[in-house]
Amino acid sequence: MTTTAPFGRALCAMITPFSADGALDLDGAQRLADHLVSRGCDGLVLSGTTGESPTTSDAEKAALVEAVREAVGDRASIVTGVGTSDTRHTVELALQAEKAGADGVLVVSPYYSRPPQDALEDHFRTVADASGLPVVLYDIPGRTGTRIEPGTMLRLAEHPRIVAVKDCSYDFLGAQKVLARTELAYYAGCDEHNLALYAVGGAGYVSTVANVVPTQLRSVLDAFDAGDTATAARAQRRATPLIESMMAAGLPGTVTAKALLNELGLPAGPVRAPLRPAARETVDKLLAAYEELTTG
Repeated sequence: MTTTAPFGRALCAMITPFSADGALDLDGAQRLADHLVSRGCDGLVLSGTTGESPTTSDAEKAALVEAVREAVGDRASIVTGVGTSDTRHTVELALQAEKAGADGVLVVSPYYSRPPQDALEDHFRTVADASGLPVVLYDIPGRTGTRIEPGTMLRLAEHPRIVAVKDCSYDFLGAQKVLARTELAYYAGCDEHNLALYAVGGAGYVSTVANVVPTQLRSVLDAFDAGDTATAARAQRRATPLIESMMAAGLPGTVTAKALLNELGLPAGPVRAPLRPAARETVDKLLAAYEELTTG
């Protein structure tokens, strides 16, 4: 089936800027959001994994949506994370996101409790029924402990407000099976899969690495859309060392993205505990990979 991109193709899983004392930096969030959108991001995903959602309050999540909406207007879509381990709390956050001006909600599988598939399906349907916002299912079993199985995806696709998936399952076959049988918009949630998933009908990506190289990642999709698959493949390969440095070197992407943004003079600030900042040696390696991609 033909997949549309309900929130655009090139989405950034935006970090949440904090001030030096760890407070929410709304001015910084607005400046970073404008920077990312002006450099090719069609949408911003707030309060996800990269946005440190486990350590921000409900009020901070709402304030972030309101501030970013004010900054980007209608130039980009805003999807915000509302997933928790509690269905009632997730519903409350979805209603809050709708009031704050979000275009959609990102709903991760309830973590720690590891509900079986029928309970998981009920959870997502309950959240989708609660507000008028479209829902992006966030499948990241490596963090939640629970996979949204392809069969569950197929059933959830029947809900009119469940429209998309952020896929961090590392099950490329499973993703293709659902793509072939539904109209769910599949977004790559792992940057190494950006081009591969797009090439088989994915909608685009929700990228952590786009915090620092939004233009370079968008160029992969643009080249593919123009029919220049060789250029798209080269652009994806050129980004691979930075993707590996940021996402597969033992630190969360939040930590590496903020380390680079701080070095580049863009709003970021510290991470909140229990996360810790990257060591200087790590930052230097990140900068080397960044410079190789942006100047090479």
